[in-house]
Amino acid sequence: VQLQASGGGLVQAGGSLKLSCAASGRTFESHAVGWFRQPPGKEREFVAALRWSRGTTAYADAVKGRFTISRDNAKNTVYLQMNSLKPEDTAVYYCAARFFSHSYNPNDYASWGRGTLVTVSS
Repeated sequence: VQLQASGGGLVQAGGSLKLSCAASGRTFESHAVGWFRQPPGKEREFVAALRWSRGTTAYADAVKGRFTISRDNAKNTVYLQMNSLKPEDTAVYYCAARFFSHSYNPNDYASWGRGTLVTVSS
């Protein structure tokens, strides 16, 4: 499955952004979709994931209560709604897909979209 992430930009602290991850080539059925981010000079880290068939979700502690992952079946798209953004949320955000269940380890994901930059100013 090919992935296309979009929606990044510059926002002030406390603001919101909504990222999108659209699939092409095949549907997300039988997949889990994860969002990861890579802050400047740091390792890629898990943000959130959704198991498409069951709708179950998982979040990193750092974003729990502020970010929401969701899906649109008709558009074959996964979203990441980011609220109450903080400067430490600044990173390149990536979406990724793997079969069946989600994983917190980016190495477990076979398909990756190009990143979208989110910059949160203080």
